[in-house]
Amino acid sequence: MLRRILALAFACAAAPSFGQLADANPDWKEVEAPPPPAVRTQGLVAVDMPSGISLRFGVDPASVSVGADGVVRYVVVASSPTGAVNALYEGLRCESAEVKVYARHNPDSGWVPARDAQWQPLHSRPNSRHSLSIARNGACVGRGPSGTASEIVRSLRTPPEHRFEKR
Repeated sequence: MLRRILALAFACAAAPSFGQLADANPDWKEVEAPPPPAVRTQGLVAVDMPSGISLRFGVDPASVSVGADGVVRYVVVASSPTGAVNALYEGLRCESAEVKVYARHNPDSGWVPARDAQWQPLHSRPNSRHSLSIARNGACVGRGPSGTASEIVRSLRTPPEHRFEKR
């Protein structure tokens, strides 16, 4: 138990806050994002959300990728209690704590590219709690991706109380 607490304390102290944007690489260039994959609603990895949020969010594990630019890209599916389903194709730039929506899925017409897609700070973007949760709960560690796509999916699946245990 003490080992877990110390590991968590060390990780929190060593990692910059998601509101801290200073020192981001000024020479960084984003690679072109691959097209969004087909939307799946089965086998999603649940996103841990604060209480009081009626939407349920899940990441499609098959959609998670880490680009040569260090951007973690994924499809996140939101479902409402009434059964409405929406999906977003997003990217997380862990280095600068930013998120970008590349496309939104319309059930009638498929993927629609986001108009004027820009990088936005994770902590101040409206309706981005799910993105912040994905970043904090498996996609990012410190200022970088938490590993390969499969390692990120494994981290997202791991309950918070077990994330720092030796495997």
